[in-house]
Amino acid sequence: MSKSQVQPQGIKFREPPIFERGAAGRSGASLPALDVPEVDPKTTFGALARGAEAELPEVSEPEAYRHFLRLSQWNYCIDSQFFPLGSCTMKYNPKINEWAARLPGFLNLHPQTPDELAQGTLEIMWHLEHALCQVSGMDDCSLQPSAGAQGELVGLMMMRAYHASKGRNPLKVFIPESAHGTNPASCALNGLVAVKLDRTEDGITHPEQLLAAIERESGDDICGLMMTNPNTLGVYESHLPQIVKLIHDKGGLVYGDGANTNAIMGYARHGDVGMDVIHINLHKTFTTPHGGGGPGSGPVCFKKHLIPFQPAPKVTRGDNGRYFLDRNRPESIGRVRAFQGNFGMFIRAYTYIREMGGEGLKLASALAVLNARYLWWRLKDHYAAPVEQPCMHEVILSDVEIEKATGVKTLDIAKRLLDYGFHAPTVYFPLVVPGALMIEPTETETKETLDEFADAMIEILREAKEQPELVKGAPHRTFVGRMDEARAARQPRLRWSKESAAK
Repeated sequence: MSKSQVQPQGIKFREPPIFERGAAGRSGASLPALDVPEVDPKTTFGALARGAEAELPEVSEPEAYRHFLRLSQWNYCIDSQFFPLGSCTMKYNPKINEWAARLPGFLNLHPQTPDELAQGTLEIMWHLEHALCQVSGMDDCSLQPSAGAQGELVGLMMMRAYHASKGRNPLKVFIPESAHGTNPASCALNGLVAVKLDRTEDGITHPEQLLAAIERESGDDICGLMMTNPNTLGVYESHLPQIVKLIHDKGGLVYGDGANTNAIMGYARHGDVGMDVIHINLHKTFTTPHGGGGPGSGPVCFKKHLIPFQPAPKVTRGDNGRYFLDRNRPESIGRVRAFQGNFGMFIRAYTYIREMGGEGLKLASALAVLNARYLWWRLKDHYAAPVEQPCMHEVILSDVEIEKATGVKTLDIAKRLLDYGFHAPTVYFPLVVPGALMIEPTETETKETLDEFADAMIEILREAKEQPELVKGAPHRTFVGRMDEARAARQPRLRWSKESAAK
């Protein structure tokens, strides 16, 4: 094993729950003397008053600080190591984005500030909307949706509103199996009916396949199609112009799940192939935090015919150059969340776009695809590749042959990667691939890091063949070993108590 593959070493502190630290009367705060009359809680609150004091931890400042710092050191994070989750896209977040989002004028602005006192904020939102339109090939944009899944919901709501304006109420939406898993749920929440298009051998949707489904499902009840491109098999949907035309000819609209825009930015635009509405995940493409690092953001971009139905209020620039929130939108689907969206994510994404420029954004996509194809090339002869053609931004592999030969399963491989210092990739997704391993390196990782990861994957394969029990029992070097995940899901212990601590 090379020096670059040395497994993690160092001190790991055992850290009990904070309720088991401290002592009665210990405090990390200096509080002034009470300057108001004391009140008896039982007299004031009656039956609502506590019968006994809350068992809160009584700890000093060093105890509290060290507790949370040590817990943070147990976690993997994108700032410390390669985080190869596929689909979710754990991309490194440039620190200049964080600096910009923390500027006092943005950080401290109250969301109900009058328009005339929030011109800078509204201007940035307006420019971000137009930048996303340039990237997607659409005519307008709404920043309101809080995440990609809500962006799907909003896009479908706009599609329904459009059909209603034409006196129609079609309900059927075609969704390939290679689309994101939230697409059918978004249909259900909109009262629409999802119609599955089976996965094909080459991983892409074909016009004749869709035409057969249209004829089978009755062409007069077509609300539209939801298409993820590139899809969750990491493949570019090369028949989109013909597919879009088939839907439009039947009076339907096409929703483009633009979550994977980070694979095509600067090279292809959803609007240019005729799609009507898409969402873009700011964390996946424009480096805003994801997961525990911050709230999501899933702006929706759309063509002119859907502009009247977008969420309201709408950031608008008047003839005098001043910005305001236009609330007079009679055909709008209405507000879809409090205020205008997760504003801190807007600042981060806008900063990234301005730092990169058009050529930089295009290069980011080129590097994302290059990194993924390099990993695909390194691993495709060791793990089964369910699709023959080279991938786009993420690598889909399968362990089906390994499990047959050794009994080692996908989850075992994922757990063993922890011993090599890597967070596991996404596993068992996409669902159409048995034993799926979904790896997304993004554009921010170096060749050296990718080689370390590929070497670890190949070494785990050797271990599976020669020492399968070693892999099945992983992880061995982490502070906490293999969990009973089924029991944790079915019988979670979410509250600490003296009784549970004693067990």
